[in-house]
Amino acid sequence: IGWVVGHSYIVYGPLLTGNTSVIFEGKPVGTPDAGTFWRVVADHDVKVLFTAPTAFRAIRRDDPDGELVEKYDLTGMRALFLAGERADSETLKWAEQKLKIPVIDHWWQTETGWPVAANTVGLGLMPVKHGSPTRPMPGYALDVLDDAGHPVPRGTLGNIVIKLPLPPGCLVSFWKADQRFREACLDEFPGYYKTADAGVMDDDGYIFVMARTDDIINCAGHRLSTGGMEEVCSKHPDVAECAVIGVHDATKGQIPCGFVVLKNHVSRETADIAKEVAELVRNEIGPVAAFKTVMVVHKLPKTRSGKILRGTMQKIADDMPWKMPATIEDATVLDEITAILKANGYAREGSGVKRSA
Repeated sequence: IGWVVGHSYIVYGPLLTGNTSVIFEGKPVGTPDAGTFWRVVADHDVKVLFTAPTAFRAIRRDDPDGELVEKYDLTGMRALFLAGERADSETLKWAEQKLKIPVIDHWWQTETGWPVAANTVGLGLMPVKHGSPTRPMPGYALDVLDDAGHPVPRGTLGNIVIKLPLPPGCLVSFWKADQRFREACLDEFPGYYKTADAGVMDDDGYIFVMARTDDIINCAGHRLSTGGMEEVCSKHPDVAECAVIGVHDATKGQIPCGFVVLKNHVSRETADIAKEVAELVRNEIGPVAAFKTVMVVHKLPKTRSGKILRGTMQKIADDMPWKMPATIEDATVLDEITAILKANGYAREGSGVKRSA
């Protein structure tokens, strides 16, 4: 319950509305199988499930056809809510098809205290656009700006900002660091709170959060969204989950580098799959993406709440100093990432040289 969704949706949210919470701790796969969530839902007549998209990517990886879903009585389940990280379109579609209930995506931050954009059941569901948490919630005015602070045309990638004043429930400062709060959140775009997320807004006002601004890469003068490339990678039928980072390139400045985790029971040559994923990105986004390197790994490094540690992966690839994240779920995963990066010509100094506790 240490992060915002945890305490609001587990502790006081259900209590305020007279609901009962069933708290599941552990992995949704391997305990004993990918049907664990469905067993809990059926046993306790759960009406609504709230989890992170990474949990559903793990379930889809182990049970791609949803066979375990059919073994349990889920007729009482009304909706699935996802938050905590970007929900890719393929995972959303899979959940909709298998569960046959509304899948509600959210975008918010610990700093905002409650959702910035969401498809609100209580106000009437809006049409779903996969990859978007729909439109801003009441109280939030969103804009998308370029780095100079000018609004960008609809459909153009930029910095997502929230117009001041922020609605009730949002942060008003950092603990005993008011000046740092202003410098980090308010100074770069006067009149706005900087979310540090990048994305686009379409003609209908739907927001598509593509990546943290730190994850936007500049490849030969072109601003590219790693989230957009991940969206394409996830369309490959053998890919369970993926991550794209920008790595240093002497000619182009940065080039994208992809990591993919395959679905269980995939027996094809990994080199063929990697080539197909790279071609998929080049076909959908274009040669400007310069997307050539795809590495197949067993796991992606994540925090315990499911966020992929892209920043740490990038620092390892570029031989920059890095620290072991305190929130990492499995530290040994970074050893595999380092080894495969070295095999592909990155992280030349090795995993132990830059690492510090």
